Amino acid sequence: MMMQAEEKKIFTPDEYFDFEVNSETRHEYIHGEIIPMTGGTPEHNEIASILNAALRVALKGQPYSIFIADQRLWIPTHTLYTYPDVMVVPRPLERQQGRPDTITNPVMIAEVLSKSTKSYDRDEKFLAYRAIPTFQEYLLIDQYTPHVEQYFKTDAHKWIFTEYNDLKAPLSLSSIPVDLHLADLYEGIGFES
Repeated sequence: MMMQAEEKKIFTPDEYFDFEVNSETRHEYIHGEIIPMTGGTPEHNEIASILNAALRVALKGQPYSIFIADQRLWIPTHTLYTYPDVMVVPRPLERQQGRPDTITNPVMIAEVLSKSTKSYDRDEKFLAYRAIPTFQEYLLIDQYTPHVEQYFKTDAHKWIFTEYNDLKAPLSLSSIPVDLHLADLYEGIGFES
């Protein structure tokens, strides 16, 4: 007797919000599926926190909002609700119609890579992010070794890729006036041998 694969339940956005608003954990919504988001390691959270602090200092008094982990982003072309690790959004914020808790206009997004999500962050998620008209820059930050991948949009469908591996390397963001050093980004982080 052959067993059939269990059909995935498809939820409407309203069903997702009913579920998400009352949930103690966060979930992505991808083409009607509700996917739980895994918890991060202390290193993951610390790197995101360090980046957030550096961005706040560098952008003080400028027309940007900075969000970390709990701010929902809507990407209609990919039917995706997600929570990037760090987002920089120009003011005024653009919100999804009817959803004051969901934004749509980031200029820069950073994801701290984990072993379970790094392929998704590099491929499908980056593809979805590129559909956002305001999106200009993407950082992928490895939490296990000093390594940052920077993608900057130069024109429609054209992106420049730069890779950083040296803790002494300066990292200049292109979409916003921010300069960092990898050593600052990884301050206090112990790496796997």
